[in-house]
Amino acid sequence: MTQHCDDPVVLNQWHPLSSFNEIVVGQKHRTVLLGRSLFYQQTAQGELFVWSCDNVSFVLPTKRAYGFLWTSLGIPPDELFAVGEIDEPDRQNVATGVFGVNVSFGRAIENFLDMGHFPFVHTGILGEEPHTEVKEYDVDVSESRDEIMATRCRFYQPQASLASEAGADVDYIFRVPHTNCALLYKSSPGYEAEGRMDVIYMFLQPMGPEWTRAHTGMCVIDVANSYESIRYFQQIIFGQDKSILENQFPKRLPLDSRAETPIRADKSAIAYRRWLAKKGLTYGVIPSI
Repeated sequence: MTQHCDDPVVLNQWHPLSSFNEIVVGQKHRTVLLGRSLFYQQTAQGELFVWSCDNVSFVLPTKRAYGFLWTSLGIPPDELFAVGEIDEPDRQNVATGVFGVNVSFGRAIENFLDMGHFPFVHTGILGEEPHTEVKEYDVDVSESRDEIMATRCRFYQPQASLASEAGADVDYIFRVPHTNCALLYKSSPGYEAEGRMDVIYMFLQPMGPEWTRAHTGMCVIDVANSYESIRYFQQIIFGQDKSILENQFPKRLPLDSRAETPIRADKSAIAYRRWLAKKGLTYGVIPSI
């Protein structure tokens, strides 16, 4: 986990360190990013600082976005990807927890994109037999936005969210705007006619090439359920994913499409691997030969 990163693709990006809900003002917190031990702190005046545990003069840039503290070990872009729903006043923005996972960030993103595991891993919640087919969907890799979008996704779910009252076919949009961040937009119960969707996000902090901290959250149109009950519901989902993720081998994501046998349902995962390979990313992956 202490292997330092020398991959400029990953170094020159913003990475999440913590939800502000988990930061004690005035207290020095310690974490690991890309093999480097870091301290971070929020002062009583709201100032943010991140610095190296080994060299106090090595001060890193900081950004406050979407309820999280972000930093970079390189030269990051001025802005992060946009998530407009965060600012809509009738939504609850719920930081659903941070989870340590013994797997590369790429493996975690692929699991997030995979609808095929719903009936078998999230049985009775996000899927159930005999509703196991992943219907045809579309994948677009945008060069101008530098992101992947999977659209026209639809899957039957017994309980799509805490606000759901019965099983239903749920519309999905998957979005990967960052090598180690992904968002899921899904039908919001009662708002389908308006086309508004709940947002589930996973912002990954690569601690090492095979160790990841998953910062998870939701941005939901739900006035009936409490912050804590929504948080608990989503923690159940990720808890089910954690054991599956940690039993995957190899733990690093192979970028060569011939390394593993894909099926039709894996279109978004295939696009993600090709996108990473095109960027020249080498950290936490098994590069194409």
